[in-house]
Amino acid sequence: MSVEQHEHEENGHHANPKGKYLALLALGALGVVYGDIGTSPLYAFRESFHHTYGLEVNQANIFGILSLIFWALTIVISIKYLAFVMRADNRGEGGILALTALIFPPGGPQRYNARYLLILLGIFGTALLYGDGMITPAISVLSAVEGLTVATPFFQPYIVPITIVILVGLFLFQSQGTERVGKIFGPVTLVWFTVLALLGIPWIVRKPEILAAINPYYGIEFFIQNGLAGFLVLGSVFLVVTGGEALYADMGHFGRAPIRLAWFAVALPGLLLNYFGQGALLLAIPEAVENPFYRMMPDWALYPVVVIATMAAVIASQALITGAFSLTMQAVQLGYLPRVAIHHTSAHERGQIYIPAINWVLMIACVALVLAFGSSSNLAAAYGVAVTMTMFITTLLLFVVARVRWGWPLSIALGLTLVFLVIDMAFLGANLLKIPAGGWFPLAVGAVVFVLMTSWKRGREILAERLRVGTIPFADFIEQIYTKNPVRVQGTAVFMSGNPEATPPALLHNWRHNHVLHERVILLSVHTAEQPRVPRSEKISIEKLGDGFFQVILSHGFMESPNVPRGLRMARQKGLELDMAEVSYFLGRERLYATGRPGMAIWREKLFATMSSNSISAADFFSLPPNQVVELGTMVEL
Repeated sequence: MSVEQHEHEENGHHANPKGKYLALLALGALGVVYGDIGTSPLYAFRESFHHTYGLEVNQANIFGILSLIFWALTIVISIKYLAFVMRADNRGEGGILALTALIFPPGGPQRYNARYLLILLGIFGTALLYGDGMITPAISVLSAVEGLTVATPFFQPYIVPITIVILVGLFLFQSQGTERVGKIFGPVTLVWFTVLALLGIPWIVRKPEILAAINPYYGIEFFIQNGLAGFLVLGSVFLVVTGGEALYADMGHFGRAPIRLAWFAVALPGLLLNYFGQGALLLAIPEAVENPFYRMMPDWALYPVVVIATMAAVIASQALITGAFSLTMQAVQLGYLPRVAIHHTSAHERGQIYIPAINWVLMIACVALVLAFGSSSNLAAAYGVAVTMTMFITTLLLFVVARVRWGWPLSIALGLTLVFLVIDMAFLGANLLKIPAGGWFPLAVGAVVFVLMTSWKRGREILAERLRVGTIPFADFIEQIYTKNPVRVQGTAVFMSGNPEATPPALLHNWRHNHVLHERVILLSVHTAEQPRVPRSEKISIEKLGDGFFQVILSHGFMESPNVPRGLRMARQKGLELDMAEVSYFLGRERLYATGRPGMAIWREKLFATMSSNSISAADFFSLPPNQVVELGTMVEL
């Protein structure tokens, strides 16, 4: 497939938005996609002059840092993500898991080859995003509320308590859904970016020479003059682009065109005007370096801007929380995490979901981070490590997609990848030095999530192998039972199994213990495709096996929730006669024992068994009516 063909291969209703519809989508994208990157001016420029770097607030350093900020936004966001990474969509959806799914070969992944290692990298990048989802709400809200101390020291003791109250309120609201609040995300963020621009313009007019910092010469000179300190500053400069991965992950909600329009028309101009305004302020008043963002404004505007900044921080946090929910749903559907309770909070928008377990973990982590670090400046030391690693991994995966999916020549794909990798590695190297000061936290979170995801995936593979030993081909089962003239009872029995060709274990157990068969028996398999959504016409396949037996396969994408009763109603529309009130669902429930047999370390077996016992039941996950479910248990030695 050529790049041009891929560029135009859009799926869904955002394919080619135009006019007013494009503007409305761009407004929505402004709130959801750019909330994270939009709050960076609260702390990013200030942190670049943090006392640990030992930099003087002089013209050379101000110009150098501004030059680095300008080119970071241009190369990382405008070129890397908006021009190239966003082309790597999986049926319209973005994000590192969707990108990882694109590198599977047609026949599925092969263990121990280079592509499988890339898939592991993609999983690790996904795991790191959970650490980002914990830090972003904490640092965004904390930095916004800290503006109160600029007005008066009276608020200093109350900054942390106010921040915690706002964060707890935000997480408590999640169960209500984001549909109503989402409608004001775009307009509020538009006001925020307008405020960013209006704050910067007067200072740029006062010191127009600051615009010369666009010249990359000043960035290069900054490195030459400051040596190691100049390199370390990249760890703070990187804070201006931390929303890049969130931008890519939210692509499926709006499409490429609205996201690009929102960036070049509103977000980028607002950010640059504010950053250059902060630089102009420091040229005039060097002592304002303690909090240049809030020092830019007149006294009368301080409290209104604190309110707007807090709202923008809440919106940025909401985007990361929603992203964590979507990421978890994708991981569950792709088999990397156990089943969890997923609630849909909107009857109209499929992407609006609420996952209680993830919500409470994020809330506890955010509150703990605020209490432990105490200020946005301290939190900035922990921020960036996980995101730089994820961006580095995204670049590697993009190279594979460009070669395998788009058919790019090696010279072009490799040349572009090397340019991005040099920048990624520079940012990564500077951020790695933050590990002792707090950067260890997102890495620890990522490592824990990675172990959980890979243990679950491998455990499911081993469990499937163990269960396969005790199963028999369905044709052999039919041959056996008909030699015994089975008794048929009224109704429909649905036996769920992950292997369409084998006899479901629940059917074997039911036959061995009850010696009866229903007049209509459905062997049901639920398949998760390696694409976000499956067209309605491809969601179900039905095969008549004779003597009242049917093979039904339901398919759904990794962004969709499986619903077996809804699927069976579709089967009824295709000619399979069913009385849904008389259907009985037979499920197998495994009780797992760690044995230390070859395949996985015993501690991982115990971890897998614990995760399995704490996952929600298949009946709940597949939306089965509780009074129509029969569970048949079996013990399995791992």
